[in-house]
Amino acid sequence: MEVRHLFLLREIAVRGTLAAVAEATHRTPSAVSQQLRTAERELGVALVEPVARGLRLTAEGLLLADSADEVGRVLADVTARLESRLGTPGGQVSIGTLPSAGEALLPTLVARLRGSAITVDVRDFDLAEDAYALQTLDHDLVIAHSLAGDVPSGAENLVCRVLTREPLDVALPVGHPLASKGALVPADLIGTTWVAVPAGFPFDSVLLAVEAVTGTHLTRRMRLVDNRLVEAMVGAGEGLALLPRFTTRPNPTIVLRPLSGVNSQRAIVALARPDHYARRAVRTVADLLADIGSSLVHATPAV
Repeated sequence: MEVRHLFLLREIAVRGTLAAVAEATHRTPSAVSQQLRTAERELGVALVEPVARGLRLTAEGLLLADSADEVGRVLADVTARLESRLGTPGGQVSIGTLPSAGEALLPTLVARLRGSAITVDVRDFDLAEDAYALQTLDHDLVIAHSLAGDVPSGAENLVCRVLTREPLDVALPVGHPLASKGALVPADLIGTTWVAVPAGFPFDSVLLAVEAVTGTHLTRRMRLVDNRLVEAMVGAGEGLALLPRFTTRPNPTIVLRPLSGVNSQRAIVALARPDHYARRAVRTVADLLADIGSSLVHATPAV
């Protein structure tokens, strides 16, 4: 039994199709299919079976796929023990992050790692909450967020570390009638229009909660993912918005007000597969991110 075959089956289980595995691993579908046939021949058991227009893992295939994280974790533990004999942790740690959390955390991380044996490779993406877990297949650490709890939807079987908790403030155009208030509650927002995020993104849960509390509908004039563009649209008078406190810079066209009465604080978390997290370099980076996240809470004053 080869470890690479277990990891292939895990990829199929999570990604769903051979074509998706091939695309993610930069191989051709035929190469992935060939590896799968080799695994079946060596193990002497069928690992996939046809279903509809595709394939699914057999019971034996699922058993082996479920073992991939366990085997990978053991191998990573052995590597970590070897690293501990050789000195300080090192190597590359790949990080995938939502942009706003990355802006708040990663510049300080890079500065702290300078001169160490650890390097980081960073990719950014803005996704629906339940899509971050899948990214752990391609990154050692994924910085995600959730307003529903400390574990984003879909990440229940992953290592999940809370790095910080960040309030989301209501952004209003200068001169808006609500700007005269020091803080806002759901009733203040009845009848307002919003520059919102796509449905399924964590920030939208705040608006859904306001609607539930007030029994009214909030108009979403547009749905955007880039916070700088959101700020510009609010400043242009297109509506209100929710913006993260740690990375929203002073802007003469908008004012920020805290919101109480519904949950308007997100958990920023680091997600990792157990076998990736077993690496000392990955744990070291996660520890640094948690320390940086803690300092953000103390360094950022309430609006």
